[in-house]
Amino acid sequence: MNGDEHRDDDDTQVQQKLKVNLVLSPEHSIPVPALLSYRANDPFAVHITFHLGQESPVTWVFARELLIEGVFRACGHGDVRVWPTRLNGRSVVCLALSSPAGDALLEAPAGAVASWLERSLRLVPPGREDAGLDVDGALADLLADQ
Repeated sequence: MNGDEHRDDDDTQVQQKLKVNLVLSPEHSIPVPALLSYRANDPFAVHITFHLGQESPVTWVFARELLIEGVFRACGHGDVRVWPTRLNGRSVVCLALSSPAGDALLEAPAGAVASWLERSLRLVPPGREDAGLDVDGALADLLADQ
């Protein structure tokens, strides 16, 4: 773990602070502080929050499965695409994010992402994501409000 990374785990979430590079052009990128979060009460999703020096940070939420696959091979369509690569001798995971506000290409250190994903998989193993969800209770609450 390098100085840019921070672990903050408990029984319900796994977090990882890291620096990602926001690619502005093939020759130029800038470091951006980011926070990866995974919560047991939102077991299918990962949250990545970027602190861009603005008043409020920018958070993206997408499928944990997409990030897991993206560590090994290119995947995703549309708003979120993920793929592994090597840059200047470093292994990185690239995230291409697209929204009506614009597009961003980010490079995250592969080791930090993989380590964080491992911890998320220990918190909620693959195939067990729905074990902690009370779908019947949530549906009953929705129908009671009708």
